[in-house]
Amino acid sequence: AVQLVESGGGSVEAGGSLRLTCVAYEYTYGTDTWVAWFRQVPGKEREGVAAIWTNEGGLYFADSVKGRVTISQENAKNTVYLQMEALTPEDTGTYYCAARRGGSRSPLKKSEYIYWGQGTQVTVSS
Repeated sequence: AVQLVESGGGSVEAGGSLRLTCVAYEYTYGTDTWVAWFRQVPGKEREGVAAIWTNEGGLYFADSVKGRVTISQENAKNTVYLQMEALTPEDTGTYYCAARRGGSRSPLKKSEYIYWGQGTQVTVSS
């Protein structure tokens, strides 16, 4: 069965950095795949943070993270990374990795994705 496994979450102070990792099992990122990171806090909708089109490296970012976040891939390891800088308490949440085959006009929309990881917690203190 397809599995997406996130890691790299933790607790940091405001201004700090984290790199999240999403590894896919029984699934190959390398062909016609969107991989995205979402985050969710209790009581709020899961929101898209960043997405990457693994074929050509096309990128999408939420306005709230532009300039502070990079998303990258390492296809040989079936891995996608989310590097986050200058973290603020508003970045706190559970971060989920998601993947889908084929194109999407809305790669930061959660309904576009079929495969999801279990999430990794990020807590940013002020």
